Amino acid sequence: MYQVYTVLAVELEEAIRTRRTHKVYGPEPVDRATLDELFELARWAPNHHLTSPWRFRVLGPEARERLKACAGPEAGKLDRAPTLVVASVVQTGDPQQDEEDVLSAGCAIYIVLLGAHARGLANYWRTPAILRTPAGCAAVGLGDDEHFLGLIHLGPKRQEQPPPGRPDPHEFVTYLS
Repeated sequence: MYQVYTVLAVELEEAIRTRRTHKVYGPEPVDRATLDELFELARWAPNHHLTSPWRFRVLGPEARERLKACAGPEAGKLDRAPTLVVASVVQTGDPQQDEEDVLSAGCAIYIVLLGAHARGLANYWRTPAILRTPAGCAAVGLGDDEHFLGLIHLGPKRQEQPPPGRPDPHEFVTYLS
């Protein structure tokens, strides 16, 4: 049993180290069954009181066009990937719960990214300004009780991305006595 866990840990570590932000995609959209698998994984994100505060909206052609219509100069970037998913978090108005829920939803988004990577899909977590405006939120149906967290780009890879430089852990970790 220990050997199985070691193999899985190595595979997980490899997935974390090799996932990249992609800005160039093949034209084929991600099929619904694969998206459903990714969202099923996301539901296992840690979340205090099991609130499951994350929300994912897969944009179809009409929703994408509505968003592009109010995006101005940024509209072209919305055509990079064949599949776009708006990620948001439901907010309750309780500052502590809202903070915990934002962090939890961020974990759910990262699970989607890792799951997509494991399936050979390119991905990108963007935060375009248009989705922080009333017009952008209306275009994708974000409710007044939701906070936009990201626009996930998904699709087939068109190129490999080299790993970016990362700081050594000693630069951001402190051990306290």
